[in-house]
Amino acid sequence: MTAPATPFLPLEGNEPPTFGIGSFESRPLVPSTAWLEGDTAHYSWTDVWFTNHIAQAVIGAILVIAFWLWMSHGQKIVPTKRHFIGEYLYDMLRNSVARDILGHDYKAYLPYVVSIFSFVFINNLFGQFFVFMFPTFSKIGFAWGLAILTWLLYNGVGIKKWGLLGYLKRMTIPQGVPVALLPMIIPLEILSNFIVRPVTLGLRLFANLFAGHLVILVFVLGGTWLMFVSEPVINKVAGALAMLLAFAIFALELLVGALQAYIFTVLTCQYVSSAIAEEH
Repeated sequence: MTAPATPFLPLEGNEPPTFGIGSFESRPLVPSTAWLEGDTAHYSWTDVWFTNHIAQAVIGAILVIAFWLWMSHGQKIVPTKRHFIGEYLYDMLRNSVARDILGHDYKAYLPYVVSIFSFVFINNLFGQFFVFMFPTFSKIGFAWGLAILTWLLYNGVGIKKWGLLGYLKRMTIPQGVPVALLPMIIPLEILSNFIVRPVTLGLRLFANLFAGHLVILVFVLGGTWLMFVSEPVINKVAGALAMLLAFAIFALELLVGALQAYIFTVLTCQYVSSAIAEEH
């Protein structure tokens, strides 16, 4: 017979977040509860779906919407400084990314291109803001989520344009390949176009942001320990130097965050272009 549900101590995830290795762990934003039913532990849905990192991603989405609404409000023939910034970003994504890669069909995908770049960039910036001090895509699940969206997009538009069988043929059988090589080429094309693309797309974004945040942790926490815990004077000097270098790494991470947002957007456009291209 199953024992009645018995509450037990809150999960350890309720401690206040600190800037340390624990910043990689998601924490519930409401008091965490768990209980036992027999020998099975059950956790509240808030432990998984209402965490600090989920809230961070939601805040990022709200900021993206608010930013572009602000930029589009009150437009004039002679743009203000605010409108100049918005128009510059929009023109860069429109002309240098969407139109150059997608060709004459770019307008249909432009909203997604602008949204995906803005969302990735804003969430990468969170690694430099003291309120968050954590880039959202250092959690690999968020990177996989965006990669799946891109995977669904380029496969969906390809199937819509060519039909399921026609699309599969175009994506797995390159033109001009001898029939004798098809048994080897088809599995490689399936692996490349349907598996490797989303995996590498998400992994690239995650790995760069994760590595950058980890390096910052090493310099900040290591420098703090050397300055305030270690006794030798030479260690305190080394700690102060490490803290100064941390500021340079923060600046580098700002560049990396913008670059990764751009790369993710460009690759998304390239995958969509390959799916709808007249010749493959």
